[in-house]
Amino acid sequence: MKLKSSTSFNHKKTVKLGEEIRQLRKAHHMTLAQLSTACGRSVSFLSKIERNQARPSLTAMQDIAEALGAPVGWFFQNDGPVPADERPYIVRHNRRRRLTYSQFTDTNYLGMEDHLLSATLDGELALGISRYSPGGNSGDDLYTHRGEEAGLVLEGELEVAVGEKTFRLKTGDSFSFPSHIPHTFRNPGDKQAIVVWANTPISLRP
Repeated sequence: MKLKSSTSFNHKKTVKLGEEIRQLRKAHHMTLAQLSTACGRSVSFLSKIERNQARPSLTAMQDIAEALGAPVGWFFQNDGPVPADERPYIVRHNRRRRLTYSQFTDTNYLGMEDHLLSATLDGELALGISRYSPGGNSGDDLYTHRGEEAGLVLEGELEVAVGEKTFRLKTGDSFSFPSHIPHTFRNPGDKQAIVVWANTPISLRP
């Protein structure tokens, strides 16, 4: 459900908003024109937002967030201000941002969730952590994307399908492969599986 308020966000809270939108847009490999089409806002307006020259209403922000596959809360954290010297480098455990990949607000329907561990999306490398409930997976269909990825099973078991091969990993095992090979992940065990992963270049959509 879209929020209907036209109230603009406080300027102090939008100091980093443009930067956050630009980073997430680029992580999704979207141009401003593509974002414009997806959210129904002009390229000129979106460009001004990214340069912190315009403050979007709550309705506009909701549309932009949905187009980028993220909840509005992705851009506005409520756990207090981040020290300026930490922001480009550090993510405290209570400030991890949950990743979403589509119009869905989360991936609960898959029995899994991803959180970003990287401090920004402005580089070539993304680091994250995934939690899979028993039977949870990244989707029944195999998917591909650009780059390479690797991961380490911190807890539980993880079934990794890469191409026509399937591997069952346990705590302490790791994986790596080119991401253009069709792949998917599943927790075959009866306990939660926790996996730390990295991919490069950054790709947040399966």
